[in-house]
Amino acid sequence: MKSSDSARAGNAASLRAAVRALRRRDPVLRRIMQQIGPCHLRPQRHFFWALAEAIVSQQLSVAAAATIFKRLRQLYPDHRVPRPQDLLATPAVWLRAVGLSRQKVVYLKELAEAALDGRLPARRLHSLSDEEIIGTLTKLHGIGRWTAEMFLIFVMLRLDVFPVDDLGLQKAIQRAYQLRRHPSAATMRRIAKRWEPYRTVATWYLWASRDGKGVVYGEG
Repeated sequence: MKSSDSARAGNAASLRAAVRALRRRDPVLRRIMQQIGPCHLRPQRHFFWALAEAIVSQQLSVAAAATIFKRLRQLYPDHRVPRPQDLLATPAVWLRAVGLSRQKVVYLKELAEAALDGRLPARRLHSLSDEEIIGTLTKLHGIGRWTAEMFLIFVMLRLDVFPVDDLGLQKAIQRAYQLRRHPSAATMRRIAKRWEPYRTVATWYLWASRDGKGVVYGEG
């Protein structure tokens, strides 16, 4: 793995270090942390399925996406998570029958092809920087920068990701720091400078501050 702070993946010890550092540096975050409690970010192992879930969830409610996931897994033995080769071999008409749009079927098929032909190098992702991963993922249809950033945060647990275009984060910063106006990207980056190299953890707490609970992958 590259030695830059942006490329560091988190574990329990590094999350504790992040929380300690953020508490010292930012009294606003310290109050939020006291209200929310422990950070529940955990890395995930199934990169392909996590990206497939992200594609399926786009523009759907949590409940609607969960229904489609359940139906999708029922297509495979023991209702297991499908592998790329499983998804690629599944007729498009079957995928449409579980509730997927034609466009999402195309996106999922391309994702499966990419996982098999090396365009999505799952075993090499850990060695890439955050921006390299974003560049790799956004070459695939159906995956934009925001989705790639959520993948870095909730799946790979990279510690210094700051999704400046996320509306929920923008609103959380405006409220937490009592800003009169909706914050610009420049204002957000100025505030977040003190959080480096732990902007992922700060972001998670700010998201959680909006509803008083933790945030999981797949929630808007």
